Amino acid sequence: MPSVMNSRPPLLEARGLTKSYRGGDGGLLPILTGVDLTLQCGEFVAIVGASGAGKSTLLHLLGALDAPTGGKIALEGVSYADLDEIALANLRSRRVGFVFQFHHLLRDFSALENVMMPLRIGGHSETECRTRASVLLEAVGVGGRATHRPAQLSGGEQQRVAVARALVADPVLLLADEPSGNLDPPNAERLHDLLGLMARHSERGIVVVTHNRALADRADRVLALHAGKLEAPTGTEVLLP
Repeated sequence: MPSVMNSRPPLLEARGLTKSYRGGDGGLLPILTGVDLTLQCGEFVAIVGASGAGKSTLLHLLGALDAPTGGKIALEGVSYADLDEIALANLRSRRVGFVFQFHHLLRDFSALENVMMPLRIGGHSETECRTRASVLLEAVGVGGRATHRPAQLSGGEQQRVAVARALVADPVLLLADEPSGNLDPPNAERLHDLLGLMARHSERGIVVVTHNRALADRADRVLALHAGKLEAPTGTEVLLP
């Protein structure tokens, strides 16, 4: 990473994150046991690890979709613990973008309308919503499919629409959970190209959970989640070729 990037305040900082769930026997099941993560503006971090290690749980905590059992998370210097539910909802909708393995597009709406939706919910004008969504659909390579509904789109096209939707509110943090997990190799490669391009040409921070080696190789840093903590990968993590 360029040295100037390291001199900036962190975009995202997590310290001592723990997360436990109560099992069927009433006992606590620890998932995360002390995660530390610092993400700079413009940095692309990939998190790898075996299935069930807690990677998705960690991503949900970083995106304020769930609360940690212990530890602290701050985005742009603002601690999640200091925000009420309304403020957390605003953070999720305006400062954080999410891309999941399953795109979760609304089937009765066109690609353009799906991408417009977060801005509509945020109270933006119809003209602004349509203009911004159209620009992003072009940027991700599916501008010609704007009027098509999800069932009329390929899997790769649907996932690109989901990426455009995640970016429409111009979030400072993009979180992606196995974003190419359901795509064939050519479409997965196109999506990897898109994420790599976004990482290189924006100040947005990106955290991707993946089993895909090709996607992990595009990141500035690769971290492994093992035994509830993030650490340097050892080469034994579960990754596809």
